[in-house]
Amino acid sequence: MSSRKPNALEMHVPAPRARPGDKPDFSGWSLPEPGATPRPDVDASAGEMRDYAYGLVRVLDMEGNALGPWAPHLPPENLRRGLKTMLLTRAFDERMHRAQRQGKTSFYMQCFGEEAVSVAQAMALHPDDMCFPSYRQQGVLITRDYPLIDMMHQIYSNAKDPMKGRQLPVMYSSKKDGFFSVSGNLATQVPQAVGWALASAYSGDVRIASTWLGEGSTAEGDFHAGMTFASVYRAPVLINVVNNQWAISSFQGIAGGENTTFAARAVGYGIPPLRVDGNDFLAVYAVTQWAAERARSNLGPTLIEHFTYRAGPHSTSDDPARYRPADEARAWPLGDPVERLKQHLITLGEWSEEQHRTAQEAAVETVRTAGREAEKVGVLGVEGAHTRGSMFEDVYSEMPWHLKQQRDELGA
Repeated sequence: MSSRKPNALEMHVPAPRARPGDKPDFSGWSLPEPGATPRPDVDASAGEMRDYAYGLVRVLDMEGNALGPWAPHLPPENLRRGLKTMLLTRAFDERMHRAQRQGKTSFYMQCFGEEAVSVAQAMALHPDDMCFPSYRQQGVLITRDYPLIDMMHQIYSNAKDPMKGRQLPVMYSSKKDGFFSVSGNLATQVPQAVGWALASAYSGDVRIASTWLGEGSTAEGDFHAGMTFASVYRAPVLINVVNNQWAISSFQGIAGGENTTFAARAVGYGIPPLRVDGNDFLAVYAVTQWAAERARSNLGPTLIEHFTYRAGPHSTSDDPARYRPADEARAWPLGDPVERLKQHLITLGEWSEEQHRTAQEAAVETVRTAGREAEKVGVLGVEGAHTRGSMFEDVYSEMPWHLKQQRDELGA
């Protein structure tokens, strides 16, 4: 006999549909057809936008056709630039991931399968808009032509590391490129972005802010504090929740995705929500353009959920084969962002398989050349990469007396 009391309470623990050894299961999903989602006016109220939290903005179909009112009608040269930048980002990821396996650095995080989220958004924003990224937005820097070799110097923490050895690998920072320092503590960038956006508005500037975090990080208090301030003061900011289905080894249901969408978190704050196919370059560009226009018109923030899939491991410290089916990425129903934009350009007659191979090879060679030069300077663990005295630099605009004393005692 069971010892359980009649009508005893039970705790629900969300679990993914498939685990290692199972067949990937995306059945039961209801995805709107490409082109089916209407495009609201930029000045639509948050209440009018409520249903957008539960739909999905899609532009590209799987044959490469751009459909519906969200199609941004970009010139072919812009599309080719977007595709080449995603290819370059992917090639960079592959080499740096391999470098970690070779012991040249301690840690690396890819954005494999999520390239459109950062590249399309960076192209839709103004070059001087401020970005507050998480650790999978290397595509923003690459889109803004930040030197690959400087990214590699930072990853290797060598003598030319722009961060002078003070940051973990992949935690880049570039003030001149509008790229705020990446933080390993998740969701911290949301209140930072909101605060920066409010300062921009308060000072009469014209620049807006954009920030990214994973779906799991929406459970952090920083996210909710940032949402409150963004809503109350109508901050000119885009808050991007990248729902790639997995927060390290926990599937998105643990963060609340089993009960509703992550875009729906905007509803309670009175912030307009948008939910977009994150593997559709055109759709990401279009919703970013819409939200940016809203922010520049003093109409406040927008929360965008990018519905995508993390095709690779969470990081080089992770083995996804331990918690999800090995072929789940290939079964993802919304495909690969690079292949989909490639097919769109081919459909337009603006690209070919031969051009694609050439572009892939060019991306690999560009990364290889930068890698060789960076490794000549040094890789992680090389003695003397950073002087002892450098720890006192770039901390205060004017070094206080006690640090000068410590520096002198150290003989630095």
